[in-house]
Amino acid sequence: GATSFLGGASALASAATQATFLMGFEQVAASTADEITLPPGYNHEILVAWGDPIIKGGSKFSVKNDAQDQLLQFGDNTDGMSIFHLNNKNGGLDESRAVMAVNSEYINKEFMHTHKGESMTADDVKKEIFAHGVNVFEINKNKKGTWKVNKNSPLNRRLHGDADEFVMTGPVTGHPLLQTLADPSGANIRGTLNNCGNGQTPWGTYITCEENFNGYFGAPKGTPLSKEQLAYGLSENGFDYNWWQTEDRFNMAKHPNEANRFGWIVEIDPMDPSSKAKKRSALGRFKHENAAITLAANGKAVVYMGDDERGEFIYKFVSQESYIEGDRAHNMRLLDEGTLYAAKFNDNGSGEWLELSFGKNGLTPTNGFKDEAYVLVYARLAARFVGATTMDRPEWVACHPSSPMVFCTLTNNKYRGEKDSQPLNAANPRATNPFGHIVRWVPENRDHTSNRFGWDMFAMAGNPNTQTGLMAGSDNVNADNMFNSPDGLAFDADGRLWIQTDGNYQNEGIFAGQGNNQMLCADPVTGHIRRFLVGPKQCEVTGISFSNDQRTVFVGIQHPGTDWPNADKDGVPRSAVVAIRKDDGGIIGS
Repeated sequence: GATSFLGGASALASAATQATFLMGFEQVAASTADEITLPPGYNHEILVAWGDPIIKGGSKFSVKNDAQDQLLQFGDNTDGMSIFHLNNKNGGLDESRAVMAVNSEYINKEFMHTHKGESMTADDVKKEIFAHGVNVFEINKNKKGTWKVNKNSPLNRRLHGDADEFVMTGPVTGHPLLQTLADPSGANIRGTLNNCGNGQTPWGTYITCEENFNGYFGAPKGTPLSKEQLAYGLSENGFDYNWWQTEDRFNMAKHPNEANRFGWIVEIDPMDPSSKAKKRSALGRFKHENAAITLAANGKAVVYMGDDERGEFIYKFVSQESYIEGDRAHNMRLLDEGTLYAAKFNDNGSGEWLELSFGKNGLTPTNGFKDEAYVLVYARLAARFVGATTMDRPEWVACHPSSPMVFCTLTNNKYRGEKDSQPLNAANPRATNPFGHIVRWVPENRDHTSNRFGWDMFAMAGNPNTQTGLMAGSDNVNADNMFNSPDGLAFDADGRLWIQTDGNYQNEGIFAGQGNNQMLCADPVTGHIRRFLVGPKQCEVTGISFSNDQRTVFVGIQHPGTDWPNADKDGVPRSAVVAIRKDDGGIIGS
């Protein structure tokens, strides 16, 4: 009822018993095969895989490649991605030429080095750093409809973990919390790390999101850590990369502020290889999963974001200035200034956005919040202080292309109900939630700048074969389409909601029958869900982008556990981006 008076999701969901007309493909069954499974009438080709050359002069993949080779090659563990079509001679979009921006989130030591990470050198560390970041490269479609990487394009570049092509913008720029011995200005940043999900702006730029940056930092045993560092998961060992032993800036004992320069939303202009990438401090620092960007009725740019950790929060940013059609220079400044909010989900189906501005809602020096920069650098502390709702790992957010509906995946939470700071609530109703769920909300009066919203539960993943009650899943989850740990989330132009998973693929116990990770398609109004794709063994299916004509969908296959795709018959598994098309050249999903 609370969502109804807000014009919210409950009214839209009333058609849940109607047949769906959005999805015309035959559902595929769950699978444990070491291959990509698609519906009849669909095919796929590998566009690019880790180690493939994407810049002129790059070497072919070999596990023996060194750091300098990696600089010219596609990075490891592909994740979020976007496609930007180039203009043709008539000024319209060229359907056969585009630039792709693709994240490379992290690396696997056991596959990256011939010694499997057991005898690291300084060059090995550099190779790992270079394998992170963002890959920008042109792709071309031939007459057969096949997309290929154009490694000779002048638009191609690698924005990696050691690149000096980043600047800080917004309220935190130059603040003492960002100043280091190497950069006393606190404005010129080296590198981007753990680039997870993504976003695409209406003005044609790419958003990459820095997630688990904490894992790259370390310190000698016994180094004291502040409450702020602990709140962001920083530790002496990190992810055991041990970069700090040869790359001094990752040593927290010597450079405690270096970590504050990561965990941001980063905006990249894919059409200008000479441009600096901008870390947008006004959007707050946390473990960003992705960024869903939409324009409010008054032209304000609104960015929805999730902080991917158990017991963290969903955020919203509203720009200070408004979008101006055709004025790209103006629009590229929209993320410099604005207001950050954290979401509170009430049990009655209503919700509110709590402002995270210095001096408001108790964010004052008396309560430990020293200034606006402190609030943004430690946005987690601010969101927790004002009473935002702790969520079950907020991951990707997606905005419907023609409706005010917004969706967010909550992947899982083994601590829900066990920790005092993570009590059960209507938006996170399952204790030790192993399956995850998807929430949906609509802003009051259909206005994305409103401070109120109505919400409901779009889907609760589960296993009706092995579980009962809440653990079996919601009514739109059944034995044929069940899944766990929804993660990636995106809409296509026709309003189909695509759901990607990063969950338990053991296919046993409570997960029996769910098979490998997968990609599903949903009707956002009726709630119908169908499985579209199953990935190879042990992989995560993550990252999705559609060509302008909707006849190709690019999907990421991350950390496959065997030798898929085995292109070089060397037994080394490589993450890859695949291009999926219909045999008849039709619209994907139709």
